[in-house]
Order: sequence, then structure tokens, then C-alpha cells
Amino acid sequence: MTTLCPCGSEHEFAQCCQPAITGESPAATPEALMRSRYSAYVTKNADYLIASWHPDCRVPELRAALEEGFAVTDWLGLRVITTKAGKNPDEGFVEFSARYQENGEDAVVTIHERSRFLRIAKHWYYIDGTKPLLGRNDACHCGSGKKYKKCCA
Repeated sequence: MTTLCPCGSEHEFAQCCQPAITGESPAATPEALMRSRYSAYVTKNADYLIASWHPDCRVPELRAALEEGFAVTDWLGLRVITTKAGKNPDEGFVEFSARYQENGEDAVVTIHERSRFLRIAKHWYYIDGTKPLLGRNDACHCGSGKKYKKCCA
């Protein structure tokens, strides 16, 4: 039985994000790392999430916070909006939205972020992210196809 990858690529997990998560082969691009990190949240893999954070950003409390979140979060989908190269070949950006629900809640929460990734010795790492500013007439980040002002604003 084959399982589709949680990242939404419509590829099998074993050929998509699993090789990066298991360490078989590193994510080749910032987008591949973003997708594999989302899949690691879905599959509750704290080891991979910690390892794929830039070394300067890892803190001891990270594991406990991740595991606490795993217990109450159901991930519903990832949408990669744009990818962009950085100022040099070892920097890249991925804008995405990810949806989740907390156990027992009806509300769906959307995370909208422009993540920054840095490459060190052929390995991409997540370093930080910012919330992109949307104008009222921009397309909504949720993927509805509506203008932001008519949707999630």
C-alpha cells in the first residue's frame, strides 16, 4: 500500500519527504526542506525538526514544545505560495500557508509565513520566518482564489 506525502505534492511519501526525514538524502532545495518539515510535523518527528533548524536556533526547550504541540494539533494541509532565491546561492525563501486544528476545536487556524533557509555544507536549514504583508486586493493566502479583503481579512 502506498501513502501520499503529507506535504501535498501528490507523490508517495517514500519518494518525496521521507528520504530527507530519515537522513537518507538531504532536502535539495529550500522548498523541499519546507515540505519535509511540514511532513515531519504531521508525522510527529521532533528529531528531524530539530536537526533541520539552523544550528544557531536550536534550544533545549524546543523538543518539549514540539512534543506538546504534537499532542494537540491535527495538520490539514500545506500550500506553497512562492519560492525565491536569496542574495547568494546559499539562501532561499519559501512563502507558504499551512492549516491546522487543535484537538476539540472547530476553528481552523492558518499559518502564513515567508520562511528563510540557509545552506551549510550542502544541507539546507530553516533559520527564521516573517509574516508577509498582504494588501486588501492581493490574492488570499488560503488559496481560495478570492481577494484577501473578501476572504480572510
